[in-house]
Amino acid sequence: MSKRILITGGAGFIGSHVADELLEHGHRVTAMDCMSAQVHGESQAPPAYLDKDIEIIVGDVRDRDKLDRALRGVDAVYHFAAAVGVGQSMYEVERYTGVNDLGTAALMEALIKSPVEKLIVASSMSIYGEGLYRGVDGRVRSAPDRTIDQLKRGMWELLDEEKRPLVPVPTPETKTPCLSSVYALSKYVQERMCLMIGRAYNIPTVALRFFNVYGPRQSLSNPYTGVLAIFASRYLNDKPPLIFEDGLQKRDFVSAHDVARACRLCLETPGVEDRVFNIGSGRAYTIREIAECMAHALNKEIEPVIVGKYRMGDIRHCFADISLARSILGYSPKVELEDGILELSEWLEGRAADDYVETASAQLAIRGLTI
Repeated sequence: MSKRILITGGAGFIGSHVADELLEHGHRVTAMDCMSAQVHGESQAPPAYLDKDIEIIVGDVRDRDKLDRALRGVDAVYHFAAAVGVGQSMYEVERYTGVNDLGTAALMEALIKSPVEKLIVASSMSIYGEGLYRGVDGRVRSAPDRTIDQLKRGMWELLDEEKRPLVPVPTPETKTPCLSSVYALSKYVQERMCLMIGRAYNIPTVALRFFNVYGPRQSLSNPYTGVLAIFASRYLNDKPPLIFEDGLQKRDFVSAHDVARACRLCLETPGVEDRVFNIGSGRAYTIREIAECMAHALNKEIEPVIVGKYRMGDIRHCFADISLARSILGYSPKVELEDGILELSEWLEGRAADDYVETASAQLAIRGLTI
């Protein structure tokens, strides 16, 4: 049955892919977006990739008049509006808290007055902090934080209390959150607030913890966005990617197409309210592997620069256990990394990217946020 859907942050990278997926399956979509200059450029105009059938409302989710207008006649809401960036969140604390936490609060108050059939909120793998690890005794456990002394000496891997190595394993939704950045804290607030209000006011709510999403439409001039877009920006300007620590940290990279399908499944699957799901590929790749794969796809023979420094808020390893989404939602990632990066490289052909990576790194350094 066709539904009227509101996507906050709907002109952005993930939101626009979800909009396309919903349109393809007969739903009607309104996108509300503030058109942040950091994401959409100084013109702050709606991007050309938005489907002509999407109704666009330009405005901040904290603008109550525009939000109330956007919610009229809506059956379900995807809440994706957020400031994104681990490093930047550690010094633009007020902006991240305002956009993410207060923006979510404004939406919740509006939904209390005008409830919908379903609310789906974009959470993040960043709330886990470190993923889970297996110790030498075979037991799966959370890891102790890396110490400043350890990081200064370039000892990047996680050790147990007796200094024995820990091996990373897939992280399920049951892991206790460990919030290591303002961004992670704000995403956890978004997730919990939506689930809390949904439960109190009988609004079926689902939180999706996205891992590292990549694909066409990522902002190439935003130095705080996904690592693949940042690497692409560097390669397009014939500069080497900058990789913190030793580049062997592991992450889970998932195509925006798979994420969009998971989002639709949440809408159409009954009985999934008050649940949290990991949405990733279920596979782990090192950051060095990702840089090499991107360079190969773009035909660039440029070696990355291994910075050998720790960035405050970063974690060592985290990749998804997606068995819950598989069993409950019927979610199964279909895009292989190599195919997804090839698609991204084709989209990049002929595009220009303003490279602000070194400026962003300098901002962290002068604030003492790198070790």
